[in-house]
Amino acid sequence: MRSVYAVSGGVSKFTKARPDKNFQGLVKEAYDDALADLGLTHPQFLELVDGSVASYFSDHFARQLMAGIMVQDYLGLCPKPSHRVEGGGATGGICFQEAWKAVASGYMDICLAYGFETMSHVATWKGNEFIALASDVSFDYPVGGFYSGYYAMMVTRHMQEFGTTPEQMAAVSVKNHMNAYYNPYAQKRQRLTIQDVRSAPMVAWPLTRLDICVMSDGAAAVILCSEAGLEKLTAVGANVPQPLVKVTGIGRGTDAMRMADRPHQSYEDFLRHNLLPHEDTADTHAYYTNLWEHGFRYPGVHSFRAGRMAAKQAYAHAHVTDPLHELDFIELHDAYTSSELQTYEDMGLCRYGEGGPFAVSGKTFMPGIEYGLDLAEKPTCPVNPSGGLIACGHPVGATGLMQGVFAIWQLQGMIAHHFDNDRLQVPDARRGAIHSHAGTGTYVTVSILEAEV
Repeated sequence: MRSVYAVSGGVSKFTKARPDKNFQGLVKEAYDDALADLGLTHPQFLELVDGSVASYFSDHFARQLMAGIMVQDYLGLCPKPSHRVEGGGATGGICFQEAWKAVASGYMDICLAYGFETMSHVATWKGNEFIALASDVSFDYPVGGFYSGYYAMMVTRHMQEFGTTPEQMAAVSVKNHMNAYYNPYAQKRQRLTIQDVRSAPMVAWPLTRLDICVMSDGAAAVILCSEAGLEKLTAVGANVPQPLVKVTGIGRGTDAMRMADRPHQSYEDFLRHNLLPHEDTADTHAYYTNLWEHGFRYPGVHSFRAGRMAAKQAYAHAHVTDPLHELDFIELHDAYTSSELQTYEDMGLCRYGEGGPFAVSGKTFMPGIEYGLDLAEKPTCPVNPSGGLIACGHPVGATGLMQGVFAIWQLQGMIAHHFDNDRLQVPDARRGAIHSHAGTGTYVTVSILEAEV
């Protein structure tokens, strides 16, 4: 398996609507951004790129089947190979990993991954209906199943099980919106308070409108290559930003679409298959023994075992044994504040049941930014320095790739170059993770990126 480098990325402005451009134009905006960092023209890149992977969630939003091939044509990449991937909210993360596979396998030396969604073309209620089609249309959907309801139910269980509070979730919203305030690509650049979040219109208790991501138009693109691809880029005078960013680990997990079909594991299987290296201690065993005696079961509806599987695989691949202290940042799929809090636990930043206190500890916040919150601890591993889905926006097919772009810029030290300020630059960032999540945790991807020193 060959080494894979993420050499460049680009993002369009994420916004509620882009009436000035169709989806092809949005992708070209991100594509041109990626080429600009390399100092290459399209004709130069066209001579080098071996193929592409296209990412978009729903044919319904664009009202166009095979929209990916239209982008391929618009970018002038025909007749080079391409294929479209789809996996709900994880579509962009899957796209990133499929491009990684194309390069790691030797099939391509240089691969372009691009993703998009234009969700403004339908009314919000219709968009929610389309998204709800990613639940079981024979079981959940006919009885009124929709995702805000699912996530409200899951976090209500988390609250009952562990004492998690709505104010702890609101702190996630405050953090991510405040980060996005300094991100010119973000859709919602707002300063919020806990009271603002809790006073917003209720969607599905305890989730208010400010606990939930919004529909967006947007696109993102990432260029991945092998060492041979790097040589080809250098040979034509490409200005590959330094340090080089290497993709050192990928992981994926899946789960049953219907949460009612998700089995509980025995305590022994939980310890055997789900603990991360830093959790395999007598203290953690005692902690979980106590939880189990008080009714805790795994996975339950309060956790995403697909997320734990994806994290375990990616960490093993990248030799990460203590994610909280070995990752410098994480771009995490926060479609809901509750899912960010739950994913802290799945990715091993804290133990199951500790996501609420962890969310308000200060460990996931950016240094040097004033959030208006009383945080007891200093930042350890900033989560969603970009602002995440809640504040950046969620054009579904682009989101996982947007995370990849911001991770590349963090590791290259180029946040100030792209944002015109350095408030969101993680100091001395050397290793980061991107996390992409679909449905109620049906597909999850985790990828680890590192700056070569």
